[in-house]
Amino acid sequence: MRIDILSLFPNMFQPLRESIVGKAEEKGLLDIKVTDFRDYTTQKQNHVDDAPYGGGAGMLLQAQPIFDALAATQAKAQTKGRVILLDPAGKKFDQSVAEDLAKEEHLTFICGHYEGYDERIRTLVTDEISLGDFVLTGGELGAMVIVDATVRLLPGVLGNGESAPGDSFSSGLLEYPQYTRPADFRGMKVPEVLTSGNHAKIAEWRNKEALRRTFERRPDMLKNYELSKQEAKWLREFQTESKES
Repeated sequence: MRIDILSLFPNMFQPLRESIVGKAEEKGLLDIKVTDFRDYTTQKQNHVDDAPYGGGAGMLLQAQPIFDALAATQAKAQTKGRVILLDPAGKKFDQSVAEDLAKEEHLTFICGHYEGYDERIRTLVTDEISLGDFVLTGGELGAMVIVDATVRLLPGVLGNGESAPGDSFSSGLLEYPQYTRPADFRGMKVPEVLTSGNHAKIAEWRNKEALRRTFERRPDMLKNYELSKQEAKWLREFQTESKES
């Protein structure tokens, strides 16, 4: 996958060279290019923003630098791919969006700053995405979050191919509790089923505990989750326990 990022602050993306994303680049599974779109301004003062027509607070990013920067990156990549605008008005980012983006060969992120964008910039994009109902000083942090969540889903990026499908949200439930050695830490013991070697029982326990955790912490996720007969039985059990406690 190729990822292009258009930003006024390219140095902010150095952390992407670390950990899983950095290793994906080392393996040749990923190519990240960060472009400072200030380099494409035609203003003698290197300005990329201006006051909004009609008045109002703040400054808007001008269309010209971003139009030209995007054209240059697409020419180098020899493909347009998906163009993502980080914007509070965009679709809320979640695991399903990450899974969708992970299917692409080329993604471009446009990171805004200042008060907002010249509206004509939106004609360039295929997707507008927001991390949630809050405002950041720029799109850089949002882009890094989306890149990290997406890249880890690419084939070969994670050491264990079963890691991503078992993550919270991928299955529709939160992830079940996990433990490692020692089996007894300060009197807190690992559930016996996990050391039993009975893989069928372990799978059942994990499924039940994932459902329990989701019921307790994110019951809203169960509205769109299709319960099996066994899960429905467990859920009734949890509901009864909740009323009694």
